Amino acid sequence: MTDIRQSPQYASYLKSQGWIVERIKNTNYFIKKLPIIGSILKLQRPEKVDLNQIEKLARRYRAFQIIIEPKLMANGQWLITNDYKLSNSPYLPTKTLQIDLTQSKEQIYANLTKNCKYSIKRGSEIFTKEYSSPKEIEIFQNAWKKSVNFSRYVPSVESLLNLKKSFPQTKSIFLTSHNIIGSIIGGVIFTRSSHYIAYYWQAFTNSEGRTSLSQYSLLYQGILWGKSQGCKIFDFEGIYDDRFPNKSWLGFTHFKRSFGGYEVEYPGCYTKLSLLSNLGRT
Repeated sequence: MTDIRQSPQYASYLKSQGWIVERIKNTNYFIKKLPIIGSILKLQRPEKVDLNQIEKLARRYRAFQIIIEPKLMANGQWLITNDYKLSNSPYLPTKTLQIDLTQSKEQIYANLTKNCKYSIKRGSEIFTKEYSSPKEIEIFQNAWKKSVNFSRYVPSVESLLNLKKSFPQTKSIFLTSHNIIGSIIGGVIFTRSSHYIAYYWQAFTNSEGRTSLSQYSLLYQGILWGKSQGCKIFDFEGIYDDRFPNKSWLGFTHFKRSFGGYEVEYPGCYTKLSLLSNLGRT
């Protein structure tokens, strides 16, 4: 099943963020031009890694660095034999959790932990709303900024609007939870690019949202949304991986695992530096 980063929708989104996208034989190649030094060439979760095509694009765009995050474990070893190095800092999550959405709703619910079921029931009493208009997405982003500390990255309003534009209508959904006076206490974005995989894309909660456990209800609604759209898999978009340890991921990994599912591992991120003097232009 094709990863969302190889979809036309994601290509459209990256273009809106200032990347050049070369889509060749259903594969997205992302190029970011940088002053003086050339560019970065990035390839993420492709169905096939074509090194000849990568080298052609590297020469065309004078790429000083090539970044490949393959889908298959076998591709990792193959890249090492072709002078790529495994990075200690991957860009994409190297391990994720997925739920089989072809199961019945009853089976999906049965696979939740006891604590998760309780939290969903408690959080379901909180008012939720879908946000979709430009004004609503601006409100969504403002609530996000207020909910997290300054060190947390929050996409700009423009970036969120471009995301919604690239994944229009039922390709994405922005959900929020509210307290009794109507203030937003949590929000989440789910995306899909086909009828195969729905993604838990980004989320936030403030202290009140965490206390009320609203994030459980929001995530469960996203799982059911993916199933209602005919998707076969729900992807949690990353959990803790002890191969590339990041202790800050342990908390939300415990949260995600309470929904059941099975683990999927990816080989990691492989990089190669190119000598600009040898690349030139074609």
